[in-house]
Order: sequence, then C-alpha cells, then structure tokens
Amino acid sequence: MAIAAELNFTGGTLEQYDQTIKKMGFVPGGAGAPGGLFHWVTKTDEGVRAVDVWETKEQFERFAQEKIGPISAEVGVPGPPRTTFHEVHNYLTKG
Repeated sequence: MAIAAELNFTGGTLEQYDQTIKKMGFVPGGAGAPGGLFHWVTKTDEGVRAVDVWETKEQFERFAQEKIGPISAEVGVPGPPRTTFHEVHNYLTKG
C-alpha cells in the first residue's frame, strides 16, 4: 500500500534542503528515488516541510535511514524531522 510521509524539519532551511537534494544526486523537477512516487517541499514558519508518497513504508524508512538522516545532519539540519505517516487512498502521476 502506498503511504505519504510528512517530514517537518524544525529549524531547517531551504538552503539546507537544496544541499541535501544535491548530495543525494537529485535535481529539481527530476526523477526521485526508487520506490518514491512523488515529492514536494515548502518553507514553514518552523522550518521546512517535505511530503513524499512512496510505494511502501519500508522503502521510505530504508531511504530515510540511509540518506535523509545522515545527509540532512551533514548539512547542518538541527535534529531529525518530526515524521507523520498517512495511508494513501489514491495518487495521480504526471500527465
């Protein structure tokens, strides 16, 4: 079952997000990680929020452990994100 992961990085900046994405080898508007279906990010009053839709929670958790956690810490994001999961009833892809 597809899941959505909402990650709130309190104290994080869009500049740190951009550095993280670059270190992961991604480009804006390009392809994401295997198993990742959709991704978007925005600035919030508290920091940065990223929302992903993944094929499975296990794929997301593996990616988070191997990439998101270590690389976001490397670029100076203060602490791990507050993560909320949602079951996805439906999603649409690029037309």
